[in-house]
Amino acid sequence: MATGGMSLSKEFFEFLKAIGESKSKQEEDRICLREMQRLKSKLEPVPPNATHPLSNKKKAKEFLVRILYVEMLGHDASFGYIKAVELAASASLYHKRTGYMVCCACLPPTHEFRFMLVNQMQRDLQSPNVLECSGGVLACTSIITADMVPAVATEVKKLLQHDSATIRKKSIVCYHRFHQLDDMTVTVENLQEALRKSLCDKEPSVMGASLSVIESMVRRSLQQAAKPADLNAFKELVPSLVSILKQIGEHRLPGEYEYHRVPAPWMQLKLIRILGLLGQSDNRTSQGMYEVLHTTLKNADAGINAGYAIVYECCFTICKLYPNPILLDAAASAISRFMESRSNNVKYLGVTALAQMVEQHPKYAAQHQLAVLDCLEDSDETLQRKTLDLLYRMTNPVNVEFIAAKFIEFITDTSTTDLFLKQVLTTRVCTIAEKYAPNNAWYISTITHLCQVAGDWVDATVAQNLMSLLAEGTGESEESDIELRQTAIAIYIDLLQQTHSAALLPSILIETMAWCLGEYAYLSDTTTVTGVLEELCILAKNYKTLQSNATAGNGGGGMGASQKRTRHAIVSAILKLVAQAGTCPPIVASTIDEHTNSTDAELAMQCLEFQAMLTQTPHLLPHVFPVDASAEDLDVDPTLSFLDAYVQEAIHSGRAQPYQKPEDDDDDDSDGYYGSGGVSSSATAFNLTPYEKPTKPSAASMSMMLSGAGSGGSSGQQGISLPPGAAGSGGSTMPTPQQQQQQQQQPGGLNTRNVANVWGKGGVTTPAPVAAQAPPAAQAPPPTSQKPATAWGQTASSSASAGHHSHASSQSQSQYGAAPSPAAAPAEKSAAQLEKERMAAALFGGIIPGQDVVPSASRTPSFVPKRTPAPATAPRPAAAAAAAPVAPPPPPAPAPEIDLLDMGAWDSPAPAAAAPAPDFDMMTSSSQPAAAAAAVVETVSSDEDNNNNGGGGGGDFLGDMAPAPAAPAPAPPANHDPFAGAGLFDSMEDQPLVGFGATSTKFEYNGTAMTPLQISTAQFGQHWGSCGASGSGAVQSTTISNLDGFMQKVQSSVGAHPVEAIAVTSEGICAGSVGASQVCLIHAKLSPIAGGAMQINFTVKATDAAIANALALHLQTMLR
Repeated sequence: MATGGMSLSKEFFEFLKAIGESKSKQEEDRICLREMQRLKSKLEPVPPNATHPLSNKKKAKEFLVRILYVEMLGHDASFGYIKAVELAASASLYHKRTGYMVCCACLPPTHEFRFMLVNQMQRDLQSPNVLECSGGVLACTSIITADMVPAVATEVKKLLQHDSATIRKKSIVCYHRFHQLDDMTVTVENLQEALRKSLCDKEPSVMGASLSVIESMVRRSLQQAAKPADLNAFKELVPSLVSILKQIGEHRLPGEYEYHRVPAPWMQLKLIRILGLLGQSDNRTSQGMYEVLHTTLKNADAGINAGYAIVYECCFTICKLYPNPILLDAAASAISRFMESRSNNVKYLGVTALAQMVEQHPKYAAQHQLAVLDCLEDSDETLQRKTLDLLYRMTNPVNVEFIAAKFIEFITDTSTTDLFLKQVLTTRVCTIAEKYAPNNAWYISTITHLCQVAGDWVDATVAQNLMSLLAEGTGESEESDIELRQTAIAIYIDLLQQTHSAALLPSILIETMAWCLGEYAYLSDTTTVTGVLEELCILAKNYKTLQSNATAGNGGGGMGASQKRTRHAIVSAILKLVAQAGTCPPIVASTIDEHTNSTDAELAMQCLEFQAMLTQTPHLLPHVFPVDASAEDLDVDPTLSFLDAYVQEAIHSGRAQPYQKPEDDDDDDSDGYYGSGGVSSSATAFNLTPYEKPTKPSAASMSMMLSGAGSGGSSGQQGISLPPGAAGSGGSTMPTPQQQQQQQQQPGGLNTRNVANVWGKGGVTTPAPVAAQAPPAAQAPPPTSQKPATAWGQTASSSASAGHHSHASSQSQSQYGAAPSPAAAPAEKSAAQLEKERMAAALFGGIIPGQDVVPSASRTPSFVPKRTPAPATAPRPAAAAAAAPVAPPPPPAPAPEIDLLDMGAWDSPAPAAAAPAPDFDMMTSSSQPAAAAAAVVETVSSDEDNNNNGGGGGGDFLGDMAPAPAAPAPAPPANHDPFAGAGLFDSMEDQPLVGFGATSTKFEYNGTAMTPLQISTAQFGQHWGSCGASGSGAVQSTTISNLDGFMQKVQSSVGAHPVEAIAVTSEGICAGSVGASQVCLIHAKLSPIAGGAMQINFTVKATDAAIANALALHLQTMLR
């Protein structure tokens, strides 16, 4: 018998061989069933004089192993569990271990055989044999349930003091398991006491086992924020943990714990992770870890994988702790070595660590621009995905266009077959587009392009938000809303004309396009409404043919829900455009007639009703399909009062009788509502009064949005002519003159267009900051002398300026932080290198302080058409006509103050000279209001620009901040440093500072100042519940005497917006933001105390714990 040298029976060997050679799941099941029959036969009783086949312990062990194989293959072998219980009670350790193993692997949690094992486990726990005791502890960890914990918890607790280190190590893990099962028997205090003793155990293996338990407990305490006492108890262990980590680093452990000359790497990893959890956003706790982390980071960088793991964990922990500049610099240096490695595995660690650091400290990404691009273009898909995750984390309003284009490029890449990755990228594009969109036109074009390439991966709510943006407008002005709709219509008409085949357009894009064209096609300056009607009819015909072929290919099945919704959207758009055009072309009549025979009953009924209305009552079409009324409220008449005249006429003529409730009707469900004019006659009747209308209505579903129903049309704006068939338009031939007169006499309906959501860097719900006061129109330079500003206040650069900044960006890679050498000539770079540096500058825009934004080659999708300008004779809005005269150029103004570390809009124009100069702040926030772009920058000649600061165009920033001297200061020498060219360093030579303005006292975090957050009290409450981090404090102030003084103090000294002052309770609430996404909320209550002072108790909540603690400390100082 050839059993491969193993002590297996012939039956067991043939079973394993048959399982390995099986070709299908069915064949495998048949083999298992035969095996189960053989195993069951071994349990049958035998004659008195015969020997039982399982009387031999060796055969019984093999029986249990075969039972385990059958269970692993998915079959029920519960008939053999009793033998596992019997074997667990064997005196042989070999067989006892087998019995415990099968019981742990096969017995369900509620099986009654578990209770049969309790006595045996108690005996094993009390056994003087170390091996039996060890087996009992392992069995308790897996077999004991919550009901059995009290029976064995005392015995396991005694084993924590056992002489054997192996027993102590396993007992602490088992004790932790008992705490998870029954925290009333094994309390947190009991477990913490046991962990303290195990942590100081003389045996390193016991100490290492306790580290795993401590890490699990700390993570659980962080999740249960309602129990801070548990976390504080573990924070008391920080000095011990630091001491242990220091001793491990000094090679105090035996040599058997070293791995490739790295001392106990797995213990170091656990210790570093625990320190990161305990010191997260805690300044006091973090200070005790700085030194040991710095030493560990320096000693672990040995060039082997175990050292790389420790370095990565140190970088990850440093990013979690309270910020320390020295540690952050050390971590950034380690990440640089990761990024420069030739191994993709090490690069993966670098990209992951950089993604963690960029979220809180974006400036450290400056030196890795080209390395990130190399990882993005690497053939390793795993490295590409992690780099894409890094780009998502570092997105800001400046580089969102480049990153969104990269994501869409990966979605359209046919070589990538991972559909999950493409779906995740689609969701991320939608998220960053809604959160950081530089302008609404870019948002519409990006979402449209994404719908075209991603199709059904785009969520329906994204298309709904886009339609809501067009319907409700931006809230700025009616002219800007009309211009936004014209841009969208131009995109969709061009897309419709280029793509006649419905098979090339996803359903969600067709529905969105149909709704937009049905509502605003009359705004197009390139195509008439009739032309759009013809294109939509061709699309409807192609889509119908496509769906017919698909239905025939599926065996004659009906249309799906999405197909019906798409056809409804196209037909609804056609019907609305017919009402607007005032005429029905033959192709439209043919299309509607074809859909009257549709298998979709709802669509056929809609077309039949439209035909009847078109032929019998055409004057009602503008009222049924009003123009631009999708955002209007519907006037619903729940009493159907318009039928009163018809009912009364029928009653008077004898054709009908008033409804009377039957006298013998004792139905409890009847309440007399119908028979008594809508008034209930029973006091105990059901209340049929409808619920009150919600104060904040939810967004309408897409199907309701596509229906186009409204209460009335809105009048056309100045400069825009409504379609001839629209209600209220002067050119319509459908309504009668009497109806037109009534329409002119009726006042306009409710306009909800100016309460739209704001689409910008703060997301869909964040209101835009208050715009700065624009300079007078008379001081504006001629339009031809300055190019239009971008959405974030950056003036579009000329080609020569763009080339200069590209050259400066390339020099920053080799001369970062060093004085330029005037003797060394810059080496010429190839076109590929310049293109890569341009892409890096676009990618890291808004992250690196002082770097100019290089326009991306893919800022606008290729399918966006160029709109032809309107004719000179076309009527324009009054605002545009008033701005036609061009004022003469103003006289030269004094140099404005410039913010050195303005990370969000470093090319933003300065305020007008007439405005008072604000105090200079070295750590101004990176996010500037978009309205600041309206300010004017005085242009200078190229000679003046070159003499200013080495050709960088930045000017002498330190000189600009000082008061104007009597004589002009000499210009600094020529400087080729790219950062000096951008005006950040001005010069690397030592020069005395002329002086600064008044130092700002506003709250700052990591160089970013707080900006006011304009929200209402209701929005304050919503943010208050969503902010997880909090801080508090109490101050006795002698400078603040009332609530108004407190609100003014917070506004001027902290930078927060006073939301509301509640005089009745002497409470005030304020809101601010740090950067683009960090929300800070302040709630304070004032109480007068003796001596004329004021007791101020305040609470701070923020999205980041470090910011909350820092803001609370700042308030303690400023309110005294």
